[in-house]
Amino acid sequence: MSASDSCSSSMEEELHVLAVDDNLIDRKLVERILKISSCKVTTAENGLRALEYLGLGGDPQQSDPVTSTNVMKVNLIITDYCMPGMTGFELLKKVKQESSKLKEVPVVILSSENIPTRINKCLASGAQMFMQKPLKLSDVEKLKCHLLNCRI
Repeated sequence: MSASDSCSSSMEEELHVLAVDDNLIDRKLVERILKISSCKVTTAENGLRALEYLGLGGDPQQSDPVTSTNVMKVNLIITDYCMPGMTGFELLKKVKQESSKLKEVPVVILSSENIPTRINKCLASGAQMFMQKPLKLSDVEKLKCHLLNCRI
């Protein structure tokens, strides 16, 4: 437990998470767990909305100072895999391939389905981790420690 505690205190001030899920209940659950774990949280209901928050929306006229400020603050993206319109995998690919600023931001994929080929595809495309739903507080603490170790 002490390793987890030290990881929490080291990252409390800096971790801003973009949580993306089309299911309101799942999105609220992820948001609550992240806030309990001392993270700043921004939520999006789908992949397109997430891209807008990240400044990768298709319309150049939509770019504004608020969006570019958010880009600099997001330290982590947690997204559901299965969403209508744009899957979490498609969001992952856009973040990793279309933005030099966001390429280094870790992306965690959540799914209620444990499909090894899907997991491997996401990890091979740059996902930091693949986690089973429902997200638990212990998962977030492990993730925060993993991210801290990656930065050292």
